[in-house]
Amino acid sequence: MMTRLCPRLLFCLVAIGLQTLAARAADYGLFARSNIVAWCIVPFDAKKRGPEERAAMLEKLRIPALAYDYRAEHIPTFEEEILALKRHNVRLHAWWFPTTLNEEGRQILRLLKKHDIHAQLWVMGSGGQVSSQDEQTRRVAEEASRIAEIAKEAAAIKCQVGLYNHGGWFGEPENQIAIIERLKTQGLTNVGIVYNLHHGHDHLARFPELLRRMKPHLLTLNLNGMEPGGDKAGKKILPIAQGSEDQKILKTILQSGWRGPVGILNHTDEDAEARLLDNLEGLEWVTAQLNSPTGASKPKPRTWAPGR
Repeated sequence: MMTRLCPRLLFCLVAIGLQTLAARAADYGLFARSNIVAWCIVPFDAKKRGPEERAAMLEKLRIPALAYDYRAEHIPTFEEEILALKRHNVRLHAWWFPTTLNEEGRQILRLLKKHDIHAQLWVMGSGGQVSSQDEQTRRVAEEASRIAEIAKEAAAIKCQVGLYNHGGWFGEPENQIAIIERLKTQGLTNVGIVYNLHHGHDHLARFPELLRRMKPHLLTLNLNGMEPGGDKAGKKILPIAQGSEDQKILKTILQSGWRGPVGILNHTDEDAEARLLDNLEGLEWVTAQLNSPTGASKPKPRTWAPGR
C-alpha cells in the first residue's frame, strides 16, 4: 500500500521541483542576452532608422535576433533588411505576416526562400466573442482554414507560423490552441503560439495556468513591464522592472520549464535603442532579484518615468 505523504513533505517536494525547473531554465540562459529577440523596432522608432542603422544598433547592443514588423513604406527595403542583418550577424527570427496569403505575403515567402531563412511567421486575427458552442466550432474551423493556407506555404520552406495574440477572440490562448489542434488533424504541425504580455493584461490572474497550457505550443514569448489594468490606465507598454507584476511573472516563466526565444519590445514613439536598453537592464535587474535578492534599486529608465 502506498504511504500517504504528509503535507509538509509534499510541499517540500513541490518546492524542490520548482527550484530545479528554474535552475535548468537559468542554466539554459532563458533571459540571457544571447536568447533575446528585438521586437517592434521598425515602425516604432523615434530615430526612424533604416535597415543598416537598425542592424548595426542590434549588433552594438549584442541582441542576436530581430522579429521584423513593417508598414507599407518598408516594403521596398525588405531585401535590404535581410542583407543588413546578415552583414551584422543578426538572425532574422520572425516576420510579422499578413493575415491572409496575399501578394505581400508571397513576396515575403519568396525572399525567405531565396535567402534560405527559416523564420517564424507571426499571424494575428480578431473576432468578437461567440455565443454558442456551434459558433465556437465554426469559428475554429474558419480560422484554421485561413491559417492552413499560410502554414502549407511556410512548411514548404521550413518556416513556422506563430499565432499572435492581439486581443479579441483570436487573442485568447484557448482558442489558438483549438486552432492548432485542428490543424494537426490536417497534418499541419508547423503552427504554434507567440505570446505577447503587452496584449495579455486581462490574462494576468490566470497566467500560470495559461502558460502551462501554451507551453507545448509556445514558439516565442514577448516580455513587457506589467501592471494590473495597465492597458486601461496608460501603462500598456512599460519597460521591464517597472511593472508591479514583473518579478512574479518572470518567476512563473522560469519555473514553468519552458525554453525558447524571449522578445523585448519598443512599441512606443521613443528611440528604439534607448527602450531596448531599458528593457535589457530591467530584465537583468529582475533576474538578479530572483536569483539572489540584493535590495538594489530598480534601474532608472531613459524612456519612461512614473506618472508620465
